[in-house]
Amino acid sequence: MWSTILNKLKSLANPENARGMARFGIKPKNAYGISIPNLRKIAKETGKNHELAGKLWTSGIHEAKILASMIDDPLLTTARQMDKWIRDFDSWDICDEVCLNLFVKIPCSYEKAMEWTAKKKEFEKRAGFALMATLAWRDKNAENKKFLSFLPLIEKMATDERNYVKKAVNWALRQIGKRNKILKKEAVKTAKKIQKINSKSAKWIAKNAIWELNNKKLK
Repeated sequence: MWSTILNKLKSLANPENARGMARFGIKPKNAYGISIPNLRKIAKETGKNHELAGKLWTSGIHEAKILASMIDDPLLTTARQMDKWIRDFDSWDICDEVCLNLFVKIPCSYEKAMEWTAKKKEFEKRAGFALMATLAWRDKNAENKKFLSFLPLIEKMATDERNYVKKAVNWALRQIGKRNKILKKEAVKTAKKIQKINSKSAKWIAKNAIWELNNKKLK
């Protein structure tokens, strides 16, 4: 199975696409330039396979890591594995895809989202806020209080000037506000607090969030 998947990935390699990824801020080593739809197709054909996902993750191939997040079994994914994987994050797309495809489905995801916001490395910290955003988007039955607990951390970390952190902080704030009227009100209130902070990053996060959440087209 491992060699079959690896050969499949190699056959889909597109060097031109791989070089073009840099235009979107994606500059990992060993990127094949394979599209997400193609990876999803392989994942569907492969099915859930925790052991194979582990091998794909350690391969060092950019797209293999994304594929690993698509085929791993959430029931077998531990908090320890989550912590280990975020240490290997080297681009925003790896971070976001893993959060979206796998981490959002793990029972300890809310605790990990909050924990990771205290990380020092850019993509590890981003993972905390990216996971907040994906939980707000995907966990339809979650109670408001889970997301209200995120808002103080969003306010606290709004001064981080690193591009991939501040964009994730903004993403989390906007996504929480889009859940319902109550959370929208609280998200806007948080954004207005952030707006008063003497920081370019904070002011950008707040302005963008307030504009989007107050957009009349947003229901």
